Amino acid sequence: MRTWLGTAMAARQSAGVVLHRRGPAGIEVLLVHPGGPFWARKDLGAWSIPKGELAAGEDPRTCAVREFAEETGTELPVGALAELGSVKLKSGKVVVGFAVEGDLDTATVRSNTFEVEWPPRSGRTRVFPEVDRAEWFALDATRERLNPAQAAFIDRLEALLAR
Repeated sequence: MRTWLGTAMAARQSAGVVLHRRGPAGIEVLLVHPGGPFWARKDLGAWSIPKGELAAGEDPRTCAVREFAEETGTELPVGALAELGSVKLKSGKVVVGFAVEGDLDTATVRSNTFEVEWPPRSGRTRVFPEVDRAEWFALDATRERLNPAQAAFIDRLEALLAR
């Protein structure tokens, strides 16, 4: 628990999916790039697994499946997920990861949207996709593009697949 002005607050939590497949060059992982103006010119360290915040009392597995669908437009079965544990981001947010093997045509990815005032202090609201693109990456490229804390999921995926 964190405290803020004397009030106890739970750290924010998210859950997400590490979708992987066997490609011509070995294991590949699907990553999503956040949409919106802040992320438009960022690449290395900016990508993520499809993930989102848990609602109060929500099961992380259920959240991961829901968020995958919201960010990619593709449904996943809840039971097929293998646990990858959790990581803590610089922001303090804890992300719980799950792995599943599968394939997805990145050209079909369609995410939900969000509104933000843009440009700042302009009084105009614009709508942006939560995810502006998705791509498959080999494991080393995945580690470079992922938020650094999430790279631990790739190490855990490799260990899981080696068993």
